[in-house]
Amino acid sequence: MSQNYTIYGGPLSYFSRKLQAAMIFYGADFTFAEKRQNDSELIETRSGTHQVPVLHTPENWMIADTTPIIRMLDTRFPGREMFPPGPLGILTHILEEYFDEWIARTMVHYRWHYKESAEFASMAIALGDQRAAATVRGWGPRACRATGTESEIQQEQAELEYIRIVEAMDEQLQESRYLLGDRPSAVDCIVLGGLWAHTNNDPTPKKMMANYPRVTDWADSASDWDGSGELVPFPESTTFANFILNEIRGTYLPFVTANCAAVKAGAKAFHANIYGEAVSFLTRAYPEQSRQMILHAIEQLVSDEQYLVADWLASKKLATCFGE
Repeated sequence: MSQNYTIYGGPLSYFSRKLQAAMIFYGADFTFAEKRQNDSELIETRSGTHQVPVLHTPENWMIADTTPIIRMLDTRFPGREMFPPGPLGILTHILEEYFDEWIARTMVHYRWHYKESAEFASMAIALGDQRAAATVRGWGPRACRATGTESEIQQEQAELEYIRIVEAMDEQLQESRYLLGDRPSAVDCIVLGGLWAHTNNDPTPKKMMANYPRVTDWADSASDWDGSGELVPFPESTTFANFILNEIRGTYLPFVTANCAAVKAGAKAFHANIYGEAVSFLTRAYPEQSRQMILHAIEQLVSDEQYLVADWLASKKLATCFGE
């Protein structure tokens, strides 16, 4: 049986590039194929989703959802796992979820609220077809509304939040090769996905990123990993990790807890206080599913490790979200 994997996705896709980064770090034999140039109907039928990426495995599976895909692949590439075992794996998963489920909205905002970026991305996605590109651009503002970046306050603050993240990255990369230490993790995968697909690529954020050459250079060279190095242990972790945990308290925590309540209530939409403003969001099942993955991972720890994680979550004031 061939050991080749195929990622069906797109070069401008946040999560496609996240999975691509992971496959590179694994040293896997894989191909990156644009879904639109292949049998989209078959891929969607077999994977059960229209979203990208979809991973075609050597067993002839077609599976979606990058976080469980990476967890599965960790078992196939020992020594190159993207989620470390034990409490450090929980810390890694929480940081990864923030970028997956919260910073994704900033990527959407940068792409569709700026004319230059919207025209660039839509033409690339539509393969130069003007009519198709116009249809794609019509989707963008709806995605921004659904993810809560419609107001000027949210747009401005989302950009400032991302700039703070980039500045924290810049500082961390002066201390370590990667964001959680001297080897990559799932956090590096999703951050690189954003850089490769969006902020080092789309015209508007690319101008901002020019102020951070260390980060842009890292994005170009980070995939060149020889398999060596260690992550900074739990609970200390890196300066970058602790910075992100502080950011989570002010933004992602109120969003995900309000979304959880809305899912349980069967509400179609909800409000959360973000950056001092009551923001309307469409209720989404997946952020709650993702939160439950973390709770399940905590349950799988041995009892002593569960107590360590519970104390750590309380110290970080994140127990209301991940301490059930």
